[in-house]
Amino acid sequence: MKKLNKRIAFVLTLVFSVMIFAGCTGNSKEGNANEKTITVEDQLGRKVEIKGDVNRIISSYYVSTSILIGLGLQDKVVGIEKKAKNREMYKKCAPEFLKLPAVGTGKEVNVEECIKLKPDLVIIPTRLKKFIPDLEKVNIKVIAIEPENLDSFMQTVELIGKATGANEKANKFLDYYKNTLDKVSKLVKETKNRPTVYLGGTDNILKTCTGKMYQNYMIEESGGTNVTKDIKDGYWANISVEQLIKFNPEVIYVVGYAKYTPKDVLNDERLKGVDAIKNKKVYTFPSKLEPWDFPTPSSILGMLWILQNIHSDVYSTDDFKKDAKAFYKEFYNLDVSDEEIGL
Repeated sequence: MKKLNKRIAFVLTLVFSVMIFAGCTGNSKEGNANEKTITVEDQLGRKVEIKGDVNRIISSYYVSTSILIGLGLQDKVVGIEKKAKNREMYKKCAPEFLKLPAVGTGKEVNVEECIKLKPDLVIIPTRLKKFIPDLEKVNIKVIAIEPENLDSFMQTVELIGKATGANEKANKFLDYYKNTLDKVSKLVKETKNRPTVYLGGTDNILKTCTGKMYQNYMIEESGGTNVTKDIKDGYWANISVEQLIKFNPEVIYVVGYAKYTPKDVLNDERLKGVDAIKNKKVYTFPSKLEPWDFPTPSSILGMLWILQNIHSDVYSTDDFKKDAKAFYKEFYNLDVSDEEIGL
């Protein structure tokens, strides 16, 4: 009897062990079969297949880093572009960024540093596409973005949202953007003229945006006429004093990160015949938090600011302040002051 009991116990143990093993093996296979996989098309037209959750993100580009914050993904960022310590928005919204490794600039990506950080996803601008093969060799997923006009900017937000699993937040932002653009378009239709506008770039007043740049679309959408819209060669372009005099803009804007001031422009004897100079309509793009002329989520505030600047009869400064503060509260959970938005 004892021998029989031992045999029964042995058989039962064996069966139980096999069941456990089979169960574990089955679960393992099921987990692999059900692993989340998404395929996105980046702005180079590349199909990129991303398996599993994206929990470690590298952004080598200020634009994509700003979008990641707007989508609430700052906790997943493990590497960013250089000069992060100079960005006021990072200090306010993502102070942890100030301690992250710098992985790139507008001209290069540090591939070795990226590999060390073991990212699930790397985001780069399309102009740095030559670095993609080196990252893909070690099975790092890369998407390239190029938000140089309104449509491509919105596609960028949608792409990053889909690639990172933040679709819901991306769609919420895109709905806000579309609704605000509709509002701007309706207000512009109520205006009687479209003032001519010139945008001065970083180095000096003779550096300006071309018709290919995001800034061109901002001016045009906001009810202005960009006097340099027909320049199509490259992005930032250098023009002559004679060209600027010939353009004779009614309004001149200076980017907030320029090495000169509106006062320098007003005191430039070479330009004293330009209407904007004569009428003292030379302004700096405001905001102490971040540039509003970049293709980032806050660029919508740049458009609203231009609208209130050249069409205050349909959209006042008070309207703008209210909308700007609501934007930062909604997408960044920030309570901003008049001073921080530059007004």
